[in-house]
Amino acid sequence: MRRRCLRSRVAAELDLPGRLEAYSRAPIYARVSGYLKGWKVDIGTPVKAGQLLAEIETPDLDQQLLQARADLASAQANATLAGTTAKRWQSLLASDSVSRQEVEEKAGDFTTKQSMVNAAQANVDRYLAMKSFARIVAPFDGIVTSRTTDVGALINAGGGAGQELFVVSDTKKLRVYVTVPQNYVSVVKRGIKARMRVPEHPGKSYAATVESASQAVNTASGGMLVQLAVDNANAELLPGGFASVSLDLPGDAGVLSIPPSALIFDKSGLRVATVDAESKVLLKNVTIARDFGKVIEIGSGLAADDRVIESPPDGVADGDLVRVMNAPSSAKKG
Repeated sequence: MRRRCLRSRVAAELDLPGRLEAYSRAPIYARVSGYLKGWKVDIGTPVKAGQLLAEIETPDLDQQLLQARADLASAQANATLAGTTAKRWQSLLASDSVSRQEVEEKAGDFTTKQSMVNAAQANVDRYLAMKSFARIVAPFDGIVTSRTTDVGALINAGGGAGQELFVVSDTKKLRVYVTVPQNYVSVVKRGIKARMRVPEHPGKSYAATVESASQAVNTASGGMLVQLAVDNANAELLPGGFASVSLDLPGDAGVLSIPPSALIFDKSGLRVATVDAESKVLLKNVTIARDFGKVIEIGSGLAADDRVIESPPDGVADGDLVRVMNAPSSAKKG
């Protein structure tokens, strides 16, 4: 019986589905209410930070600003008059024409009127700040990935009452999210390298790196959310898409690994066929630590110097004589 013995592998790959997201994504809502006067960019348009995206007509706000300015002018006139009166009464105090209490009342009235000027000025400044939001600008360099408004549309202020007008995404670098099964979370660390493939570019892979992990197992999926980063300077990858991610998991120095084809499932349980010093088959019961698909990590039952038959035939039994096809090699810790 001719069988080839394998040396166990040092590292393994974990293939998982992933989801691509823009590294930075900003839904743009209106800060003031009104009607859309016009938009300057459409979907797919590259924009720079501060670039004008759209303008909103704000007739209600304009009237409020006019009223606030009128209130400011009135407050300033009252303060000017109160100041003049306070100075006049202060000069009369020297000749004892008025009492000190009356002078202090006039001075207090001037202070009050000056405070009203400051409050009116603050109100004008508030409306001016709100008016500046009539110009919707890009928050950072990126691409407009969504436009959900048009000329003449009624705009409601805020993210709760109104809908998003634009979405600006920074796609020069993308985030990749994968859910790692719980039994692999201990080996997925920051800095681990991965290869990523997408359906729209068959045969091409992209290098990614693990950046962070949630450090918690989701009760719904039974896995931990892991975030990777991938460079997208050539704009070949699209945010929102799906990808196949292969994580390069480091091997454990204390764990042996074998190919899946070496496992035997029968009434005696899970076993592996090994070759002893006399070139005879010796079946050993084993347990699985982790299944990486292309390679199986063995929890117990094998020794580092065991020679494992890669693909044992049906009916193989203890004591069967085998002839090794290539030079014997002992099992190696992964």
